[in-house]
Amino acid sequence: MSEFTNTSDLRSVELADYMLGLLKGGNGLELIEKHAIKTSKFIPHDIINAFDILMEKNIPVDDLKYVSNKLINILFHTILEYPALTPPENSILSLLTTDNAIALQKLKDSRELIKAINKKVDSSLLVELAERFVDIEKFMLHYTVIENVVFPFMESGMKHHQCVKIMWSFHDDIRRNLSRMISLLKAGTFDLKEFNTLSGLLFFNINTIILREEKIIFPILLETLSVEIMQDMLLQTQEIGLPFATITLPVATVTNNGKPSATTVFAEGDLVHLPTGVLTVEQFNMIFNFLPVDITYVDENDTVKFYSNPPHRIFPRTPAIIGRKVQNCHPPESVDVVNRIIASFKSGEKSVASFWFHMGPRFILIQYYALRDPNLDYRGVLEVSQEISGIQQIEGERKLLDW
Repeated sequence: MSEFTNTSDLRSVELADYMLGLLKGGNGLELIEKHAIKTSKFIPHDIINAFDILMEKNIPVDDLKYVSNKLINILFHTILEYPALTPPENSILSLLTTDNAIALQKLKDSRELIKAINKKVDSSLLVELAERFVDIEKFMLHYTVIENVVFPFMESGMKHHQCVKIMWSFHDDIRRNLSRMISLLKAGTFDLKEFNTLSGLLFFNINTIILREEKIIFPILLETLSVEIMQDMLLQTQEIGLPFATITLPVATVTNNGKPSATTVFAEGDLVHLPTGVLTVEQFNMIFNFLPVDITYVDENDTVKFYSNPPHRIFPRTPAIIGRKVQNCHPPESVDVVNRIIASFKSGEKSVASFWFHMGPRFILIQYYALRDPNLDYRGVLEVSQEISGIQQIEGERKLLDW
């Protein structure tokens, strides 16, 4: 076993050196031959490990995405030939695979319309294409599940998992391009050149991410994670939902009047003693979950420790994030901002950071608060997110009940 592991490490180094050579401007064909890229039998673990090697070198994410595309293209047939295990029926991985298949079919169904609009720009075609891409945009919920359920379990159960940061960045590229595509199709003027650029990027990136999921990530998860962990992933996915696949839970996992529970259950009678009152655990949890805000607590070690779960969350959360480093809960492009906020809180320079932006018809306010104990020592960050479009519209006064 150790001999195989050492050999795998060597293969990963070859892949990493190939990509580094590309980034340094080396000749692609010469690098392929030098590192035996086409003649070696690389497996999914080798690819994952190679990206861990590159991530340790602090290479910009855009460069990593560029060389990752090059590598996947070269290893395409090798990846397809790997004898991967088949996900069990109705497992989280089989459902995600079904989701992918439906999304690919929706993309395929739009091809004829794309060809037609290139022959003649017609208003009815623009309307139909806009409807098609709005439908495809539902697939972004699939990435939410990958980021909030699959990635955390990869981080906790797999030694090598840095590739998730690259994949998350690709997800955000797809989200941005889909949003731009829909806006373009609904605009008063139509830019065919931009449309073709966006459609090309969307088809390429969605197809490529699906290949990485199903032929690299999923096979490794099947070989690495237990049946119990897979079941936990399914339960947590139920909390978010899937865009196209239907989740069917085994009867034994269904509780709370038919709803799955992925939260810890405390014994009745437990009390939480606070300076301003005494609550049962149930009351304490209920209060947090009915506040009109989303709350997430990150401790002084940058570890996620708690989140509230109101009926209509702004941003999805699952129990899988508990114990996760906050830096891993954001796409790579946002990590620098997260680190700057935390550093300023720890130094005492700042105690609050606020952001606000539109998400469709909703207006979102996000505020980060430095938590300090009575000695003013830094004890973590409280993230509070709130939808405030209704608050912005409040005018005048209301001093009487008006239902």
